[in-house]
Amino acid sequence: MSGHLADLSIQEAAARLRDGSLSSLDLTRAHLERIAERDQAYHAFVYVDIDGALAEAARADDALRRGDDFGPLHGIPVAVKDLVDTARMPTAYGSDVHAGHRPSEDADVVLRLKAAGAVLIGKLETYEFAMVGPVFDRSFPPAANPWNVNCATGGSSSGSAAAVAGGLVRTTIGSDTGGSVRSPASYCGAIGLKPSFASISTRGVFPLSPSLDHVGVISASVAEAAITHDIIADAASGKARPAAASRLGQSLLGLRIGYAREWFAHDAATLPAVLEAVDAAASVLSLLGARIEEVALPQAADFEAVGAVIIHAEAFKGHRQQLKASGERYSRKVFQNIVSGLCLTPDDLVRAREAALRLRSTLDRTVFSQFDAILTATTLTPAIPFADFAGEAARWTPMRTIAFNVTGHPALSVPCGFSGGLPLGLQLVGRAGDEATLCQIGHAYELASDFAASKPPRP
Repeated sequence: MSGHLADLSIQEAAARLRDGSLSSLDLTRAHLERIAERDQAYHAFVYVDIDGALAEAARADDALRRGDDFGPLHGIPVAVKDLVDTARMPTAYGSDVHAGHRPSEDADVVLRLKAAGAVLIGKLETYEFAMVGPVFDRSFPPAANPWNVNCATGGSSSGSAAAVAGGLVRTTIGSDTGGSVRSPASYCGAIGLKPSFASISTRGVFPLSPSLDHVGVISASVAEAAITHDIIADAASGKARPAAASRLGQSLLGLRIGYAREWFAHDAATLPAVLEAVDAAASVLSLLGARIEEVALPQAADFEAVGAVIIHAEAFKGHRQQLKASGERYSRKVFQNIVSGLCLTPDDLVRAREAALRLRSTLDRTVFSQFDAILTATTLTPAIPFADFAGEAARWTPMRTIAFNVTGHPALSVPCGFSGGLPLGLQLVGRAGDEATLCQIGHAYELASDFAASKPPRP
């Protein structure tokens, strides 16, 4: 057990809250103190609600004393991406365009956290409108990578990953349209869970591309990500599915995992250390009882082309009126990327959506009919220095994530090694609705390695 209250896992803290050896007030104060100590270096939070968080913690303590227990997040501090509406806190969507904006109501995901007794401690940095970054021509600096504050976190859930990796909070809410939960988790050495499409409500989350948008979780461990997922998952979706945490600790014996090695191994952008780390992870999973076989996927470029058309067409449609009204307040690179949607026609979008359905069908028919999960890389390099983003054009970091926004399959990023002192991540992908198997596999790998337990140097 850790010596600092902010380093207690959700499970450890929950047990102490219930046996009376810890109060939510003391736990929340410890997190607030940690934020004050470290976040000047990380810039993970754009707003910290000290008074509101302490009031929520006091209510959580009162409820437990009355015998009212609202679940595993009761009394636990959490934080959400600034793309998510919060009625009590400012929500600017990472943009100066909406500086000072306070929504009239909470997003569905926030309502679920509150109903579960979680203590909402603040709002986390995001790339502007979840589009591109990091950028340096807006009023708030980009979040820094706790492993090296001269490096980016990846995005767009940049603050979510920095907050978890930096020990500011154990679990956070992000969003993922092309990899925005998984890539920062990979770059920062955290766990990133993008669930199945439409399994978590996006109401009250600023849209980038509704066909690809997912609400997701970045946490300090697979178990904590699974717990958080199960609190915010949409029980009203009408689809029966096992809880993400329901198979934690179960053996991998008999599971079949398709290793999509060729999908990234020969890409010119792939760092050799990434290939070595994911190869080693495949060996670990084999030793844990899973059957590993190489599997061929459609070309990554096909998924990326389809995803790019959908994102840019839908983003332009969503921003068109705001661009007319206050386009000069957008960051330059964000403005340029959104306006590029002008080049696309309605027919382009129709064809891209049809192609997305075909790609999803292909995976279901040719891969998930044979395998319980896919193993591949999350990102093809470790985190990139801020200096590399200083040019006029947006820089895209090499990843293997957008494919599963296009198809809607759930995907989990788990730390699997280091290169030059920076984390690397593997990616597990599952059948639609089967977050449980991903978390089962990810949890087993996490326990068999020490990468997720590694901590960055103190700032």
